[in-house]
Amino acid sequence: MSNLSTVGDRDSWRCWLCDEPVDPDASVNSDLGPSVDLGATRSKKAAPGTERLAHRTCNTRKGAVAPVVPWSPDLFVVDPAPIVATVERLGRKGGREVVARCPSRADADQAATWLVDRLSRLAPSLAVTTQVEPGGGQFLLVLRAG
Repeated sequence: MSNLSTVGDRDSWRCWLCDEPVDPDASVNSDLGPSVDLGATRSKKAAPGTERLAHRTCNTRKGAVAPVVPWSPDLFVVDPAPIVATVERLGRKGGREVVARCPSRADADQAATWLVDRLSRLAPSLAVTTQVEPGGGQFLLVLRAG
């Protein structure tokens, strides 16, 4: 197991679950203190040994329920796909998935930019691109991997 400083430096001191800053000087016993998540998920196909930085509270909560990485509340997306499950599927098989619908092209472009940035921290080894496709009076946000 890597030490906390090594994992924190690699992850730029941001929680992989909530994407908020983690204070490297906070007590590890504090709710917002740093902890190392060892990568154990409910998915049996998840790669073991993937160490990530998390707030202690986020890491503890993840142990009780499947981890949820929220979409930004600043985005206008409809029917957003669960980010963690999507990343796990694309990491295993590659391909393409529709991850959200947006009412306008500008909303879809904003969501696409946010999603690529968020995934660069959540799953740095997964190379993804986004595509916005018009359809049915809406715009589909498509995520591609592999």
